[in-house]
Amino acid sequence: MASSSLPSISLPVNVFELNNILSLVLTLTITSILLANGAMAMAIPTTLDGPFKPVTNPLDESFRGNAIDLPDTDPRVQRTVEGFEPEQISVSLSSTHDSVWISWITGEFQIGNNIKPLDPKSVASVVRYGTLRSQLNRRATGYSLVYSQLYPFLGLQNYTSGIIHHVRLTGLKPDALYHYQCGDPSIPAMSGTYCFRTMPDSSSTSYPSRIAIVGDVGLTYNTTSTISHMISNRPDLILLVGDVTYANLYLTNGTGSDCYACSFANSPIHETYQPRWDYWGRYMQPVLSKVPIMVVEGNHEYEEQAENRTFIAYTSRFAFPSKESGSLSKFYYSFNAGGIHFIMLGAYVSFDKSGDQYKWLEEDLANVDREVTPWLVATWHAPWYSTYKAHYREAECMRVAMEDLLYKYGVDVVFNGHVHAYERSNRVYNYTLDPCGPVHITVGDGGNREKMAVPHADEPGNCPEPSTTPDKILGGGKFCGFNFTSGPAVGRFCWDRQPDYSAFRESSFGHGILEVKNETHALWTWHRNQDFYEAAGDQIYIVRQPDLCPVQPEVMKL
Repeated sequence: MASSSLPSISLPVNVFELNNILSLVLTLTITSILLANGAMAMAIPTTLDGPFKPVTNPLDESFRGNAIDLPDTDPRVQRTVEGFEPEQISVSLSSTHDSVWISWITGEFQIGNNIKPLDPKSVASVVRYGTLRSQLNRRATGYSLVYSQLYPFLGLQNYTSGIIHHVRLTGLKPDALYHYQCGDPSIPAMSGTYCFRTMPDSSSTSYPSRIAIVGDVGLTYNTTSTISHMISNRPDLILLVGDVTYANLYLTNGTGSDCYACSFANSPIHETYQPRWDYWGRYMQPVLSKVPIMVVEGNHEYEEQAENRTFIAYTSRFAFPSKESGSLSKFYYSFNAGGIHFIMLGAYVSFDKSGDQYKWLEEDLANVDREVTPWLVATWHAPWYSTYKAHYREAECMRVAMEDLLYKYGVDVVFNGHVHAYERSNRVYNYTLDPCGPVHITVGDGGNREKMAVPHADEPGNCPEPSTTPDKILGGGKFCGFNFTSGPAVGRFCWDRQPDYSAFRESSFGHGILEVKNETHALWTWHRNQDFYEAAGDQIYIVRQPDLCPVQPEVMKL
């Protein structure tokens, strides 16, 4: 039918009213389905039902889990390849669906006083891939590097990595299964055959089925429980919101502690045992060789070494779509996963309004087309809206610098880690309940060996001294956490009860799953390690209301 034969259509003056009606209809439909199945008591709430009265789930004293690191004798962390065969294989996304990165390591690391770095040019970086397992007829090459962790003090052991390879595959189809092998065919030293699925094309109707969100993971027996639960949910994508291996809870001789500052106060520099990175990569390969992972840095990736170099392992081992997303740094970048635009921010690099990250963020947000990617999700490590005593208001300077910008462009959800517990906020902006503010979710409960966060800052005697809250590597120790100037906590640094913006909090290990259903509804589920795999510790539909919270003046498209 020719387009000229179609009648002209006049849009209603209040075009957004239709979106509101559709959101309500979907919510009622979900409820009616539950009613039809006799599950009214199990109905999942939505953010439209909020703001919710604050709830604290009491600590289960019987469950501490096993916060002991896997030893180097565990078969899951030992090297099982020979020569220059690939190991620690992982997949990560580029900025759009048509490209991914494949990363791996060849050769053995060295640790001691007389180390000699491998030559990264001695082994090629090649990936063979295709849509048929039996026909890997496409070929891509990339680059390789070796990094070292060096200390200017006698008695400390230096480390040099195996050869790290990063190869970008391009020209991929959306939502398609690809098979691949990686390595150097000339040696020959190629891996077995693995597979991954690309993200859906970016549109308001296509989304990954399930996205796993996890933080502060480490490599303990608690971690193994978290990863096992996560795998059972069959995620299409994993977001790790900082603090990966906790290698910096160790001295260079391999002696570890739950509290580095408590046990090693006389260390001339904060040491790190880099083989823990290799153990983590080996343990995670069965997952990450198939499911893409996207990472932001946490404070435990700082890892200071000679010449004041920091974050070297983190920036060397992972591939980031920085260049593809217009960023000049591996600490912040963005990417699309179907109809979701993810912004990964760096809490441990400059976030001042005059700095490069802020300028990049402003430009990135301005270029987001909400008709193509309706959902806007931001992640960084240290939370702005945590009510636990641990790290309370530690990232206040970052909030002061960036919150207005995120609010202006209508960020829907924020994911953080750092605090070793779980917490979900009501929609909030500037410590005030706001239907247009994002939902902030802290999932720093991945299972690491440090203590779980339990005390809350609003409980008697737990409010920290304000001057102790800044972090020296987050904003350079600058202080921004002044007393509240309005609301129930006016004149104080902490509330005297669970704050109104805190909807739910609990000290348990676990992970979360985000399932975006359409352009207005996303199901968030938090799973606790102590529960059966299907059980939900917290669950809610996050509902966007673009009519109530327009990002910018609507431009009619005729």
